[in-house]
Amino acid sequence: MLTEQINYESAMGATLKELINATDELLQPQDFHDYCPNGLQVEGKPQVGKLVTGVTACQALLDQAVAQNADALLVHHGYFWRGEDAVIVGMKRRRVATLLRHDISLLAYHLPLDAHPELGNNVQLAKVLGMQIHAGLQASEHSVGNAGELTEARSGEAFARHIATRLGREPLHIAGDSAKIRSIAWCTGAAQEYIQQAIGLGVDAYLTGEASEQTVHTAREAGIHFYAAGHHATERFGVQAVGKYLAQKFDLEHQFIDIDNPV
Repeated sequence: MLTEQINYESAMGATLKELINATDELLQPQDFHDYCPNGLQVEGKPQVGKLVTGVTACQALLDQAVAQNADALLVHHGYFWRGEDAVIVGMKRRRVATLLRHDISLLAYHLPLDAHPELGNNVQLAKVLGMQIHAGLQASEHSVGNAGELTEARSGEAFARHIATRLGREPLHIAGDSAKIRSIAWCTGAAQEYIQQAIGLGVDAYLTGEASEQTVHTAREAGIHFYAAGHHATERFGVQAVGKYLAQKFDLEHQFIDIDNPV
């Protein structure tokens, strides 16, 4: 299901090397100890006129990139994750074969895209949901989460409705105390374990993408509002922002393609 597409007219374009260098300079992947290689994962044609962006390099996104005549694909979730089987067979073979057959480059940025202070997933989600950033969730220069406050204090139920309206899906909400939510911490994707840092900060609520069984008990016993708003739903915005940045920098045609995922 394609839910959103953003286009920019193509003109000059860029070489693949220019595109990689600019994205690496923007996101600084060398500063992160990540679970996958960041940057170019599959090499395609040397010249890029059209860039497609998406959340995950699944087969459905690859097929749409082919249909839209993409030269390069930029995603948050790419391939070659730590601990996965290295052989290229089955699903992985079909995906890589699609890229190679159509000479499409695949660029993927994971934690660097979460953490970028202007275009990253967490900052962009804050803009979408009306959250002001005061600090990083972790005490590090490259914190992948943030802490701050809502621009408008809301009850736990009202904020759940606000999330549903803005993200287009109902979040899982574990209610905290009855007071309105003012302070909040958040980290997009599968960051449910960071609820402990949120509790340590004394915030009223913690928002992430996914939940684990124990997260529910932790939230209830700590009296903190917890929201699992969807791994995919919370991580759609950073890659769009980076795609728009690159399109403007190099005068590329850019199209964001959203392959819906309920998780």
